[in-house]
Amino acid sequence: VFMKGIIFREFIGMVESSFSLEIADAIITASNLKTNGAYTSVGTYPHEDMVELVTHLAARTNISVPDLLRAFGHHLFDRFALIHPEYITTQASAFELLRLLDGHIHVEVRKLYAEVELPSFDHRAGPDGSMILVYRSTRALADFAEGMLHGCIDHFKEPMQVDRYDLPGSNGAHTEFTLKPGAHASAG
Repeated sequence: VFMKGIIFREFIGMVESSFSLEIADAIITASNLKTNGAYTSVGTYPHEDMVELVTHLAARTNISVPDLLRAFGHHLFDRFALIHPEYITTQASAFELLRLLDGHIHVEVRKLYAEVELPSFDHRAGPDGSMILVYRSTRALADFAEGMLHGCIDHFKEPMQVDRYDLPGSNGAHTEFTLKPGAHASAG
């Protein structure tokens, strides 16, 4: 399973800005990376490289891998809002943007990067105006998806509670998020 280099570059950038250049260099050096830590934005790289980088960052910072993945997801949403505002600024709410993930945004991404495997996001209306967003991915990065979700909610400045339910035995590969507008945010 492969990921675009822009994801790696943004991760390393987040490590440099949130921790230090020294920690970024240390986790690259400690990892057995196919590229020795050199990533181009348009290149495609093994998902295992990201697992190694995050694992070494967790060991160095004493922050759990799930917490780091959530922080990176939030960071990456903020960066995508700056890099690709055309997908975000045309939407009036987090719900509007989330409804476009599979049917529009990921379609456009696949046109540019056919070799990349993207997660799927199904959505349906829940009770009391809530949205149920179902995440599926062979990479099992529900923590990262949760961070992106919170980044989206924060971007639109909408008070929202997010409840998370990992389907039994999925290990983060199949997760349901229930988004309840008007409630205070929670780290489900």
